[in-house]
Amino acid sequence: MVSSGSRLPLSMLLQTKEAADEEPRKASREDWRKAKELEEARKAGNAPAAVDEEGRDINPHIPQYISSAPWYYNTAGPTLKHQRPQDDNSSRSGIDEWYKRGVDTSKPLVTKYRKGACENCGAMTHKRVDCMERPRKVGAKFSAKQIAHDEFIQPNIVSDYDGKRDRWAGYDPANHREIVEEYLKIEQAKRELRAQKLKENPDLAEEQGEEADEDRYVDEVDMPGTKVDSKQRITVRNLRIREDTAKYLRNLDPNSAYYDPKTRSMRDNPTPQLNPEETEFAGENFVRYSGDIQKHAQAQLFAWEAYGKGVDVHVLAEPTKLELLQKEYEKKKSQFKDEVKNKVLEQYGGEEHLAVPPKALLLAQTENYVEYSRFGKVIKGQDKPIIRSRFEEDVYINNHTTVWGSHWNNGCWGYKCCESMIKNSYCVGENGKAGTIKPTMESETGESGTSFAGSEPSKKGSLLNQAKSAALAEESQETVEKEQTRESSESKEPDRSNHSSGGSNSDSDSDPDDSKRDRSKESKKSKKKRKKEKKRLQRREEKKLRKKSDGKVEKDKLQLALEAEEENERRAAELLRQDERKRPYNSMYDVKAPTEEEIEAYMLKRRREEDPMLAFMGK
Repeated sequence: MVSSGSRLPLSMLLQTKEAADEEPRKASREDWRKAKELEEARKAGNAPAAVDEEGRDINPHIPQYISSAPWYYNTAGPTLKHQRPQDDNSSRSGIDEWYKRGVDTSKPLVTKYRKGACENCGAMTHKRVDCMERPRKVGAKFSAKQIAHDEFIQPNIVSDYDGKRDRWAGYDPANHREIVEEYLKIEQAKRELRAQKLKENPDLAEEQGEEADEDRYVDEVDMPGTKVDSKQRITVRNLRIREDTAKYLRNLDPNSAYYDPKTRSMRDNPTPQLNPEETEFAGENFVRYSGDIQKHAQAQLFAWEAYGKGVDVHVLAEPTKLELLQKEYEKKKSQFKDEVKNKVLEQYGGEEHLAVPPKALLLAQTENYVEYSRFGKVIKGQDKPIIRSRFEEDVYINNHTTVWGSHWNNGCWGYKCCESMIKNSYCVGENGKAGTIKPTMESETGESGTSFAGSEPSKKGSLLNQAKSAALAEESQETVEKEQTRESSESKEPDRSNHSSGGSNSDSDSDPDDSKRDRSKESKKSKKKRKKEKKRLQRREEKKLRKKSDGKVEKDKLQLALEAEEENERRAAELLRQDERKRPYNSMYDVKAPTEEEIEAYMLKRRREEDPMLAFMGK
């Protein structure tokens, strides 16, 4: 056990032992063990605590990084002085103490050169090497003329960390007073100049008001939500009572009014579908611009303009004076406008055009009462008439009962009454629907070869469409001729049978009315059979025609597409040669998806700029 007489910490024990030895040696394992045992004994209370230089005990439970002093502190024993406040305030300079500037003019002017002074200017506070004046041709030492004043003897200022970084150290507030007085003089001169101009020409009042700076008097106005004072500025947050519903809970729709959580503000109305006067909260903008706020804002603006023009008036200090001035200003302004208006009317006339009816009549407002149901039907009163356009509507031409464009089939417009795809054609009713040939997207050209829309036919696939239409027309004519020959042959056979039966009946005693009925029945049956047979024949012929036409066209599809592509290239080249002002419009061009043959023809005919033999192809 270590004796209680040793009260030094481990580091000091090692330091004192090294100092006692003549030659420094490393601390042995035994020394470390004894120092450790001493620290444990102090912590357990078996050994007395360490004492600093002032005789105060040091708590053994204080951590080592606090109790151990830095190496540059030069401590001779255990101490906590480096952890206590330092008494350096006595040696520091005061807050008002600063370096003096300039020269000391309080002393009388020296007329003779003094021994030890500057040889150039004659001041006693510096030597010739440190002189800041212009080097003289003949120094003050020899001429004894214009001896300069001595500089101030600067104090030795000792500042702390904050004092060395003080921006306003050594600032004289009297300097700022001079700036304030200068600006006040300038402002007073401006006011007098404005007042003089207004007396000479009162018409310049409005022009000067527009050019005035809006932010000139912002410092004199208290901003909302702040308490302005010279000593303190307190910001009052836009708080709410805890019992009230939060603004962001008024409408949970994410597309409703925006809520700013930082400022706790919601400017827009969260429930725009409701009446703002009936709801509890209609947005902060609604409250901000309701009541007499607009009048107050106008009064504030008028006060600013009047103050800028030389009239000393304030909204809060002199509200009655401001209101009287505002009324007088509005009255004179209206009189001035009326005078200008009367002068213009006297000079140019036109007073009769100003006598217009009231706005209620101009906006077509009437007193007609109309009541609607929940479904939009009129219950009471008369509904408003439908406003028609300036174009003619529901005008039917050429015996049609519908308008052009009421029918759509295979990419073409037509009439719904007869399903005719030809514009301005004559309506044939239900018979037109049973027609065999109808224009489609593939055959958009009529007999004359022009398109139904009145524009130029599309070049791509035009030859193909003409070949199809020609083949279909030829086959349809052949089928019609065959049907006519069959009908004529069938019509002759029942006549012969009727004649033969009639001859035999004449000999018999049967009733002629019964024979007529039988004949009519037989004729009806035969007609039905003929119709059915006609339909079957027509279907067969149509199938044959389609197969034949498809077989013929399939062979020449690619060739026709190539010819159409060449025609398109020729037409494009002609259009490029023409003047832009003479080119035809292309708004009625029929847009449709290209066929496989047209795509193949385009790929074969397209121009390949990367081909090295392109320059030799045209030769």
